[in-house]
Amino acid sequence: MAEAVFRHMVAAEGLADHFLIDSAGTGNWHIGKPPHHGTRGILDQYGISYEGLKARQVSAEDFSEFDYIVAMDVQNEKDLRRLSQNEHAQIVKLLDLVPDMMNKEVPDPYYTGNFEEVYGLVGRGCQALLDRIRQEAQLD
Repeated sequence: MAEAVFRHMVAAEGLADHFLIDSAGTGNWHIGKPPHHGTRGILDQYGISYEGLKARQVSAEDFSEFDYIVAMDVQNEKDLRRLSQNEHAQIVKLLDLVPDMMNKEVPDPYYTGNFEEVYGLVGRGCQALLDRIRQEAQLD
C-alpha cells in the first residue's frame, strides 16, 4: 500500500523522474503475489494505481541501490538493520517522520482488517517522507 500511495504522491507532484520507488517485505510469504484484496480495495476507492505491484523480499542490493529503506514497524526496522550491513541507505520508520503521531507503528491490515486506518497512516507518513526528501534533495 505504501509503495502505491507514495508513487501516486510523487507523480501528482510531477517528480516521478527523480525517484526509484519499490517495496519489499522482510519475509518471503507472499513473493510474486499482487497486493492483498483489502489493499487493492482501498486503493481503488481512492483512485490509486497498484498496477504491476508484486511482493518481493528485501535483498542485500536494496541497501546500496536505494537512499531510503522505510520500515512500517519496530520489528521491520530491526530486521532491516540486521540485514543492512551498514550500507549507505537510511533506514527510517515511516511514522517516525510524522512528529505529532503518538503511535509510531503502522499496523498490518492483514491482521487487523482495518485498511482504512492503515491508508490514513500511510498517507501521512508518505507525505512526511516526500517532504523530507524534497528538502534534503532541494527538489522544489
